Amino acid sequence: MAATGLSNVAARFGDEHSSFLSARRVAEQLGVTLSELARLIGVARNTLAAKSSARKVDSALSNVVRILAMASEMAGDDNRAVIWFKHQPIPGWGGKTAFDLVGEGKSDRVLAYLEAVRSGVYA
Repeated sequence: MAATGLSNVAARFGDEHSSFLSARRVAEQLGVTLSELARLIGVARNTLAAKSSARKVDSALSNVVRILAMASEMAGDDNRAVIWFKHQPIPGWGGKTAFDLVGEGKSDRVLAYLEAVRSGVYA
């Protein structure tokens, strides 16, 4: 992803008051509650709000944000990227969506799939 793309992602999902990603903004973009987001990324709900856990939350959110940014770039629209993330089954994963796979801790597989598709490989 180009440096400009990273700047746009940081602006969309960054916390206004720190250099970390904002769980609230990511949850809003996905149309989920903070509790659902916490479950998706594998952290406790209280961890999302704790200032002392900002690095942990940032690390957990980073793959979701990378997936959304790449999907948005490919789909040409943030809303289409979210719809794809939540509802479109990924070939070869038994009907599971990116949302499902991220919830299972397999965000690296989703990123690899998106890279392959972006490179012209149809999975």
